[in-house]
Amino acid sequence: MSDTFTAPAENGAEAQPGFRILAQFVRDFSFENPLAPESLRANATGLQPQIDIGVEMNARGRTDGLFEVDLKLSAQATRGDKVAFHVELLYGGLFAISGVPQEEIEPVLMIECPRFLFPYARRLISDVTSEGGFPPFQLDPIDFAGVYAARKAQGDGSLVGNA
Repeated sequence: MSDTFTAPAENGAEAQPGFRILAQFVRDFSFENPLAPESLRANATGLQPQIDIGVEMNARGRTDGLFEVDLKLSAQATRGDKVAFHVELLYGGLFAISGVPQEEIEPVLMIECPRFLFPYARRLISDVTSEGGFPPFQLDPIDFAGVYAARKAQGDGSLVGNA
């Protein structure tokens, strides 16, 4: 699959900043339904499930000039002290970035790239919870710029690793 962030330059003009998605893939995927089939009964306990969400983003440069970006999403639903389901997905993408100044590559990798990966990862989580016997769990849209800003505020230095 190939997707582009901006149109390529024409007639030898200088390339516009942008990126291409060269590949998307599931790196790791886990779904647990530890109390099945009892957990599938609607309101078996009378408690509404509490759902905890986790979001992590990582990126690294490769020796071939491309970048790998990983989006890790997790969700755990509990009723009282019992886990109804736990899902964890590590969804990755391979990106080519061009025309972007060096100081702006990190925000592109940590904001724009995960923004393109998210709908596919969201669909996988929705599908697996549905196949697990629960109503499809739809993650709310994520403010990747806010997540990035919070991570930058927590520590100094680059959030992007090198291969």
